[in-house]
Amino acid sequence: MSRPLLALSAMVAAGVITTGATAMPAHAQPDPVPHAGSLHDTAISRAEANVTRHAGTFGFGAGQKLRAKDVVIDADGTQHVRFERTYHGLPVVGGDFVVHQKADGSLKGSTRAKAHGIALGSVTPAVGAKGTAAKALKRAHGSVRNAKSTPQLIVWAADGRPRLAWRTTVQGVGDKGQPHGEVFVTDATTGAAIENYDAEREATGTGHSEYTGDIGIDTTQQADGSYALIDPVRGHITKDAHNLSSSSVKSTSGTLFTDADNTWGDGRKFSTDRATAAVDAHANTAKTFDYYKTTFGRNGIKNDGRGATVFVHVGTNWDNAQWSDTCFCMLTGDGDGTTDPEQVDLDTMGHEMTHGVTSATANLRYSGESGGLNEATSDILGTMVEWYAANPVDTPDYLFSDQSTPPWLRRFDKPSLDGRSADCWSKSVGRLDVHYSSGVGNHWFYLASEGSGAKTVNGVSYNSPTCNGSIVTGIGNKKASAIWYRALTVYMTSTTDYRGARTATLNAAKDLYGATSTEYATVAAAWSAVNVS
Repeated sequence: MSRPLLALSAMVAAGVITTGATAMPAHAQPDPVPHAGSLHDTAISRAEANVTRHAGTFGFGAGQKLRAKDVVIDADGTQHVRFERTYHGLPVVGGDFVVHQKADGSLKGSTRAKAHGIALGSVTPAVGAKGTAAKALKRAHGSVRNAKSTPQLIVWAADGRPRLAWRTTVQGVGDKGQPHGEVFVTDATTGAAIENYDAEREATGTGHSEYTGDIGIDTTQQADGSYALIDPVRGHITKDAHNLSSSSVKSTSGTLFTDADNTWGDGRKFSTDRATAAVDAHANTAKTFDYYKTTFGRNGIKNDGRGATVFVHVGTNWDNAQWSDTCFCMLTGDGDGTTDPEQVDLDTMGHEMTHGVTSATANLRYSGESGGLNEATSDILGTMVEWYAANPVDTPDYLFSDQSTPPWLRRFDKPSLDGRSADCWSKSVGRLDVHYSSGVGNHWFYLASEGSGAKTVNGVSYNSPTCNGSIVTGIGNKKASAIWYRALTVYMTSTTDYRGARTATLNAAKDLYGATSTEYATVAAAWSAVNVS
């Protein structure tokens, strides 16, 4: 790319300066940008007029145009109008400034970045775009995979020495599987490196969630200043599937959620604000990631640090959620549209993502008793995500999916209360749907955690029977879940059945607490209490 341009010189100034009168060349005109609200429009118009009257103060001359970026109006009417500038159509990095003016529009002063007084000339880039892009790709190798580069000619003035430069953005995939980009700035005359930095910046947004109140969510500020639901810590991203069917969703489907002010959602159930479901999905994916890493040292679903893609608004009135190994993604529906809202609550998200953990470890076959164990694993560890989060709005309990499928989809103390799940093992359990044969594993978990009989936990009443008439005293859900996780990741295989699960969890309890421990004895007693011997 070659283009006649400019010889650049600058008078560097920064800070608040006082006014001075210098005529602006007739051919250097502000480029107004519409702003919402009449007060903002008036403030911008007056600020443009002040720049015109005091062109020398702002270093505003021939070939330059302005773009209004932001307006702040104080209680006393004082106005602060922020502008960016271009030079012959090229962005001037470091050329931004703020016009400070009284309520009547008279100029009070200004705050400038580095650039001031860009002069005309005739300079052609000595270093071309193609070579610059190739060098940027080479420099980004290792930190950005599957990278593509986009060079842009700019005026670089961030260091107070304006000159023609190439700003090359390299975009691809980062070390956690997340979208990642880096920016490389090079002198367009000499080819010398000026600086490089991440294209995205970590940020904390405010989410008005459907299920857990107002929460902070980890987002990424993009090069254009907007924010995206890209978690820079864990690497997962959240996208709108635009009601594609679950069978049609691929990793490249949908659109990434972005926002101008980093405030997301409206906090309502059955919300028409599509970002509301995204808030819960994004935050609860993070909680699931953190639960596994904090509790077990597991770094992501596959223990490789890679973040997943999370899709909300899948299907039409799809009252479900699922994990897909194919796209390494989580799919969530909008509920049935009448009684069940979006399927993005804590234990549901934890449940579905745990299917990914199971797939990466024991890979329990999704049929027969091993299928029931697969579902029980997701119920147990998904529920433990809720206990880990300890959110006062979504109080931890032993009722699975109680928020998105009220009053609950499944429960642990007596699974048969849903009318279909099994409390106790029998020879026919393996013929049940896996969501109902999971009841045996869920019941074991409750007994091992809380024990048998009547009990109130966090305001919810439970009454768990035993199948053999025994009395079981629990060891707490942290110990019970730790035993289950070790059994899953160390001892279970794809064809493990309930008798095999008893052996696996006893081995895990022996590893963690010893063969003569109370924990080992409780694991055995809880299995006997659900007829698994």
